[in-house]
Amino acid sequence: MATIKTEIHSEPYLTAERFVEKLSQFITDSEMGKVEKYFKGNDNTTKAFGVKFGNIFKTAETFTQMPLAEINLLLDSDFYEIRMGAVSIMDFQSKYKKTTENRKKELFELYLSRHDRLNNWDFVDRGAYNIIGEYLLEKPRKILSQLAKSKNIWERRTAIVSTYAFIKKGQIEDTFKIAEILLNDKEELINKAVGSWLREAGKKDKPKLIDFLNQFAPTMPRVTLRYAIEKLDKQEKDFYLTRWVKFKLNKK
Repeated sequence: MATIKTEIHSEPYLTAERFVEKLSQFITDSEMGKVEKYFKGNDNTTKAFGVKFGNIFKTAETFTQMPLAEINLLLDSDFYEIRMGAVSIMDFQSKYKKTTENRKKELFELYLSRHDRLNNWDFVDRGAYNIIGEYLLEKPRKILSQLAKSKNIWERRTAIVSTYAFIKKGQIEDTFKIAEILLNDKEELINKAVGSWLREAGKKDKPKLIDFLNQFAPTMPRVTLRYAIEKLDKQEKDFYLTRWVKFKLNKK
């Protein structure tokens, strides 16, 4: 378990136990069977707590100043929604205006050290933007290339999703760099993420996206291509889809 320090002042009631008590007030039978719809992990232990996402996020926001040691306890839970609560608290805390740079570093390190517990696409999409991407805006980003080459699918997804923070600032080079590493990933959840963030980067720099497509469109997974070209005009879409089909036919 990661060594956790605490810097943000927190009231005694901001504990993992108290968070679970608050969250349990929103349990409904109708939500108990929905975990399989969202959870794509394979740990064989994750189970439903029975709470809607909206109630998870609202509750998490009231625990924004929870100490990291308590968040760490939430990450130990086998309940899907409780771990979602943990990453949501981390997300809220990372963008809280009074959060210190040192605490942001600790959140960054906690996220990476407990990635075994952030083992679903929505954990990554909930936290990677602020906890990882925003933290790295003015820092070296070598860690993203390392994550992109990981055997862990969720670490690979973190690598590409984190670059959205850079895209929002007009910095698109890392997105294309990570996308190239992940371009022929065997997992559809990575293929979709790569295509999505190529599309977003293309909104900032269409010529860069076109250059990338000219080089890689025929060989990338079809779902990646479809996501990447989603905002192009029909003629451009047809051009790249036709190239993709011709390439596949020539390989047979």
